[in-house]
Amino acid sequence: MIALSPAEVSDGDAVVQREWLVTNGIGGYAMGTVNGARARSYHGMLVAALQPPVGRWLMAGGLDDSVFVGDDEFRFAGSAAVGEEGSIERTSPAAELSFHVDGGTPVWVLETPHARVEKRVFMAHGRNTSYARYTVARADQPVRLRGAATAAFRDHHQTSRPAEEAGHAEMGRVPHGVRVRLNPEAALQILGDGVSVRPTHHWRRGEYLAIEDERGFDCVEDELVVAEYECQLAPGRSVTVVFSAEDAPEFDGEAAYAAHREREAGLLEQAELESAPDGIRQLVFAADQFVVARALEDGTQGHSVIAGYPWFGDWGRDTMIALPGLTLATGRAEIARGILTTFARYVDQGMLPNRFPDSGDAPEYNTADATLWYFEAVCAYHRATGDLETIRALFPVLADIVVHHLAGTRYGIGVDPADGLLRAGVPGENLTWMDAKVDGVVMTPRHGKAVELSALWINALAAMRDFAALLGEPDSYSEHLARASASFARFWDDERGYLRDVLDPDDATLRPNQLIAAMLDAVPLTTAQRRGIVEACREALYTPVGMRTLRASDPNYRGVFAGDWRTRDAMYHQGPAWSWLLGPFVSAHLRAYGDPVAARELLDAALAGLSEGCVGSVSELFDGDAPHHPRAASAQAWGVSELLRVWREIDRYPGVAS
Repeated sequence: MIALSPAEVSDGDAVVQREWLVTNGIGGYAMGTVNGARARSYHGMLVAALQPPVGRWLMAGGLDDSVFVGDDEFRFAGSAAVGEEGSIERTSPAAELSFHVDGGTPVWVLETPHARVEKRVFMAHGRNTSYARYTVARADQPVRLRGAATAAFRDHHQTSRPAEEAGHAEMGRVPHGVRVRLNPEAALQILGDGVSVRPTHHWRRGEYLAIEDERGFDCVEDELVVAEYECQLAPGRSVTVVFSAEDAPEFDGEAAYAAHREREAGLLEQAELESAPDGIRQLVFAADQFVVARALEDGTQGHSVIAGYPWFGDWGRDTMIALPGLTLATGRAEIARGILTTFARYVDQGMLPNRFPDSGDAPEYNTADATLWYFEAVCAYHRATGDLETIRALFPVLADIVVHHLAGTRYGIGVDPADGLLRAGVPGENLTWMDAKVDGVVMTPRHGKAVELSALWINALAAMRDFAALLGEPDSYSEHLARASASFARFWDDERGYLRDVLDPDDATLRPNQLIAAMLDAVPLTTAQRRGIVEACREALYTPVGMRTLRASDPNYRGVFAGDWRTRDAMYHQGPAWSWLLGPFVSAHLRAYGDPVAARELLDAALAGLSEGCVGSVSELFDGDAPHHPRAASAQAWGVSELLRVWREIDRYPGVAS
């Protein structure tokens, strides 16, 4: 259990440092700060996925809830609002309010001299329904709950229109609560199980969104308060407020919470991590937040991965990198198979899609590495399961990918016949994971032969050679593998003692991309070379929370990830420490030194940070400079997955006791 003290919860500055998140397995979510203040346009009790897993709309905003013990009022949350002349006015809870994550459930505990009241937030799996559940753990005076809820119907990337332009909501009573329609496409129900819910209609103007201000976006929003709720709370009893975009949501709060807890227990049991540290067990719940259902064109159901919350959809690259940790390390091989077969349907001209737009439009194919990571994900699945029939079913797709890469496909992606290495790049496009672009200008182009692309290409050819042998298929891969492997030596820089980042044109900038080569067994590197890579990256790029994308002495290094979106996108890969790169670093370290104890120490240092950012999850990136504040997306799939993947790798390393 990850816990925050009352001082940490009430700290006004922590509003932009610590958040909570719950999800529903179809792309929807609820999210906020631990002190209760809305600070992002994405914060609310219900962001519904109306075109699962995308088409996400904020429908229910934050809660303003209090308990009255005798004649005294105690708030469950702090608040933040714009005061006179734009100043920020904050109030903190009047009682001791602590926060912890119980499994995957955020819990607030309001402790007063005469009562202890707990609040839990969770979602129904597979449904656009959220629950706020209140329980009196003890009381020696009467306890009463009172709250107010807001409604909206807007894209979660935006802010609400000014009150003067928004008009009136269509509102009506329904059994146990209120139904609000702000748009013809969907309606919000706010229901009370043991709680009296009544409609209201007034505007809360000028709500200040601190994180949006920090990010350089619209940071003031008007909120429409549509419901008020109230009840007496009896010791030992629970009441529930339901927020739903469904026509007939589960109204019974006790039954909904029991189903939620049963599912969480099943996830932990399935993962079989009894011997794992608490941080790894916590990440099982974080991993589940990213796995989503995706309806296929033929009406069947597949699976995908949300790359990060709150603003990412499902991306091909992130999905393939994250798959081993999110699914295989957590005992969910059937989900891994579903993801692999889902994405096989979208292969086009030998390429996996880079992303599925949040609007539900056609997939985009502007990536060179997502397809290559697909091979590694397939290999990881086969190593974990031995399932040769799935490999047989996917083999034609994999073979077609190789053919297209040998012949050349979109964006200049193809094998150079001169040396067998993979090249990629055209003006105006950035095709590797370092893909930031500002006003059409590519920030980190890396055109040519990027080190990880050729390493992953070699890995793909080795996989196809091995799969062909297992399936009795002709081996048309060994020759290409031998040529690319021999040419890979061109990347080694004897003078510097590590791999160049790009060839043709050459770029010897020290970057962490070479760790991907050093973690792959198929890449022809000596032990001495792997150690050189690890030590160069450890000395210049390592932080306990991630790997910097540039060394601090580089003139292009930016150590603090701050400013408006243009400023931040320009520095996206110019110094920030990315959480997911700890995985390749730890794996490369293990291959270079064969020392699982040292590898475990690196992992433990990262797990110590789970109380920062999105509590219980892993942020997308961190400042390169100490104290390494969490930045960008609050919860990132590959950041979570890589910690789980390397835990399994260390735990199963020869000679390590289970």
